Amino acid sequence: MAKQDLSDELTALYFPSPKAPALIKVPKMNFLMIDGQGNPNISTEYQQAIEALYGVCYTMKFTHAKGHAIRESRVMPLEGLWCIAFDQNMSPDAWQWTAMIMQPKAITRKAVEAAVGVLRRKKNPAALPKLRFEAFAEGLAVQIMYLGPYADEKPTIERLHRFAEENGYRLHGKHHEIYYGDPRRTKPERLKTVIRQPVERIRKRQSE
Repeated sequence: MAKQDLSDELTALYFPSPKAPALIKVPKMNFLMIDGQGNPNISTEYQQAIEALYGVCYTMKFTHAKGHAIRESRVMPLEGLWCIAFDQNMSPDAWQWTAMIMQPKAITRKAVEAAVGVLRRKKNPAALPKLRFEAFAEGLAVQIMYLGPYADEKPTIERLHRFAEENGYRLHGKHHEIYYGDPRRTKPERLKTVIRQPVERIRKRQSE
């Protein structure tokens, strides 16, 4: 069986162009999720969430027989929903986030529960009790691929927001990022981040 790369199937969602923002419609997909709060650069809670998420993903992948759809699927990149609104006065310690990884259609709740049980017996990561398997329907959104260090995202985020407003949309929902590259091993200028913002159409006034 050929290895299934979900990011190839969903290229428009997971590999947008870095040249210009685009309007997309994100379908409902299943995710492993963990909620938390704090600065991701120094937060133990955030690191524990990542450990638990990847732990369950790889446990599912390697506990299935060769040729099984789960075994042949690649683990998707880490994603994050952020409730910070990029308020310059908000301390990073107050940032609320959801760390998550999208799951292929072959993944069932039963498979997740089984993997959690195996991982609990082997390593029992601290954030494992917080993990949930949930469908997430983001809907209409604007997004762009950002290249560079996380600390320098702001101009790209502002550009994305302007694109939405100039095309008759307003921001709606949580700021969303998808991460490519390990910041511990990848040079900051080579990091890739999909920056996504859900939007909704601004209703025209009756007088227009």
